[in-house]
Amino acid sequence: MSVKTVAPAAAATAVLRAFSSGPSPARLRRPFRLQSPQQQRDDPGIGSGNPQLFRKNTVTLFPGDFSDDHSDDPFDDDSDDDIFTNSAAQVDEADVLLQDIERREARDKADRARWIRNSVAPVHVSKIDERGRAYGRGGRKAASARVWIQPGFGNVVVNRQEFTRYFDRQTDRELVLEPLVGTETCGAFDVQVMVQGGGLTGQAGAVRHGLANALNAYNPDKYRALLKALGLLERDARKVERKKIGHVKARKSPQWVRR
Repeated sequence: MSVKTVAPAAAATAVLRAFSSGPSPARLRRPFRLQSPQQQRDDPGIGSGNPQLFRKNTVTLFPGDFSDDHSDDPFDDDSDDDIFTNSAAQVDEADVLLQDIERREARDKADRARWIRNSVAPVHVSKIDERGRAYGRGGRKAASARVWIQPGFGNVVVNRQEFTRYFDRQTDRELVLEPLVGTETCGAFDVQVMVQGGGLTGQAGAVRHGLANALNAYNPDKYRALLKALGLLERDARKVERKKIGHVKARKSPQWVRR
C-alpha cells in the first residue's frame, strides 16, 4: 500500500477550501472584539452599524453614568441627606460649634487666670489686736484650746492656773513648750490658755497647736518657716480607733480555745 505525500502548504489550502463551502465552525470564527472608546461614543450600539460585528445573544455595552443626579430614581431616599442639603440645618450646626468653641475658650481662660493667681505666693500679715495680743486656736483628739500671746516675761497660765500645776507630767509640759523652744522665744511672751475637752495629753497637744498658730499670727515672716518645718502648724488628726463588735478592743480578738 502506497502512501501519498502532500506538501504542508497544499494541505492547509485544501482544509480552508473545504470549510469555506459550508458554515464556519465555532472554533474558526473570528473572535469578538470590543470597540474603542471613540467608536463607542460614535456608535453606542456595538455591532448595530457593522453587520460583521453583530452577533446573536450579545449584550450591548453603553458608557457608564457616574453622575450624582438620581432625581429620576424612584428607589432613592434622600431623607438621610437632609442635613447636608438644608441650609437652615447647616447654620444651626455651625452655631452649635461656635458656642462650643466659645465655652472652651472661656474655660481655658478661667483656668489660666486661676493658675496665675495660685502661682503667686500668698502674703502673710501680722494679726495683732488693740491690746497687742495674737490669737491662735488649736485642737487634738477631743480637746480644743484657745491661746493668746503677748510680749512679756514667759508666764504661762492654763485655765487660770499655773502651767506646772495644771500639767503634772513632764511629757505634757514639754509638749506645750515645743513651739517656744523651736522658735527660741522662751521667756519672750506671756501665754494665756483656755482649754477644754479630752484628757490631759489631748489638751497638751491642743495647746501646742494653738500656741504655734498664735506665734504664726504674731510674726509670720519670722516664725512661720520654723514652725512649718517642725510640723507644728498642722493639726494632729490621729484618734483612738473605736471598738468593733466581736473584738476585745478596736482590733484585738478574744482568746481562742480549742476545747
